[in-house]
Amino acid sequence: MKLSIRGVGLDLTPSIKTYIENRLLPLSKLIEKFNELGEAEIWCEIKRTTRQHKSGNVFWAAADLRLPRKMLRAESTSDDARAAIDGIKDKLRLEIEKYKTVFLMPRRTVKDR
Repeated sequence: MKLSIRGVGLDLTPSIKTYIENRLLPLSKLIEKFNELGEAEIWCEIKRTTRQHKSGNVFWAAADLRLPRKMLRAESTSDDARAAIDGIKDKLRLEIEKYKTVFLMPRRTVKDR
C-alpha cells in the first residue's frame, strides 16, 4: 500500500513520520485483496490548527484511503499529534470493516429469493 504524508504549518519530524507509518500501514492487512492489485493508497495530512488556543496546541489529522469505487475518509482532532493519528487509525479501521461487508458481500439475484 502506498502512503503519502503531508504536514501543513507543522514540521514533520522523522519520529512523526515513522509513527504515522507504524499506525496506518498495518491497515493494509484488512485490505489485502485491493493491496495486491496495487489499487489501495493512503493520503495523510496533519496540521496544527492554532498556536494560541486557550488549552494549548490543537492538532488536526485526516486520512483518505482510496479503494476501488470508494474513498474512505477519517478526521480527528486532539491536543496531541499522536492522539490525533491514533484517532484516524481507529476511524479508518471501522470504515474499512463497513466497506468490506458491502463490497465483498455476494449480490443477491431474483433466483436466490
